Amino acid sequence: MADLYLKALESERKRLWAECRLKGLAAGTPQRLRIEELDNLLAQHKDKLLKR
Repeated sequence: MADLYLKALESERKRLWAECRLKGLAAGTPQRLRIEELDNLLAQHKDKLLKR
C-alpha cells in the first residue's frame, strides 16, 4: 500500500528544493527552513515505519 503521507512530504521537499535552486535562495529563507523541517518529519516518519 502506498504511503501517501510520505509521498506528500517528499513531493513538497522536491518542489521547494527546485524553487530554491532556481531562485538561488540562501539559507535562512522560509523555503529553506521548511526544507529542514520536512527533513526532520521525513526522518521521524521513516523511523516510525521501521519500528512497526
